[in-house]
Amino acid sequence: MKLTYYGHSCFQVEVKGKKILFDPFITYNELAKDIEVGKIEADYIFLSHGHADHIADAVSIAQRTGCTVVAAWEIHEWLNKQGVVKTHPMNTGGKWAFDFGVVKCVVAQHSSSLPDGSYGGNPMGFLFITDEGNFYFSGDTALTLDMQLIPSWAKLDFSVLSLGDNFTMDVADAIRCADFVQCKRVVGVHYNTFGFIKIDTEAAIQAFTAAGKELILPAIGASTDL
Repeated sequence: MKLTYYGHSCFQVEVKGKKILFDPFITYNELAKDIEVGKIEADYIFLSHGHADHIADAVSIAQRTGCTVVAAWEIHEWLNKQGVVKTHPMNTGGKWAFDFGVVKCVVAQHSSSLPDGSYGGNPMGFLFITDEGNFYFSGDTALTLDMQLIPSWAKLDFSVLSLGDNFTMDVADAIRCADFVQCKRVVGVHYNTFGFIKIDTEAAIQAFTAAGKELILPAIGASTDL
């Protein structure tokens, strides 16, 4: 699978010819100023929760591409009111067989509200089970013991974990999360975008290495095969 990183928690994974975009926040991210949002293609958008730094570009990309947006019920209703008609509502614990594979919504311990201040439903993580590989996206979350359930559902090829601290897990908790989900290859997200979530990237990579794991911190706009 090819993963392309667009900054903050936004990335795209290509699975079985489908372009799957996660938590699009590009236009308002100064670190992603060189990314042309209008050229990003998507067959699906998955939204982990409703905060603006995860859905700011969701409506414009969905309307331009005609993709299907997958999100919590409350976000699905909000998107419909914004003119996004192709949505698929889900909630924690549920799974669905899409044309690229099965996705299970898993627990994320966080909060969720929409840009207009309305309730955004439960925050979620996503477990992808596909013929081309399996991966887990934590979304914004604290470390939680629920993560220990994930290996009972799928053997992971890689994980995408938040690790910027302050609002989510820090590096140490992300390493413990990788232990819980039994995954040694981790792509780190949700760091360095704002002052609250600045990290020492070299120290983070070294900490993962010392724990027998690989931490990948792609440059914005870069793609990597996983």
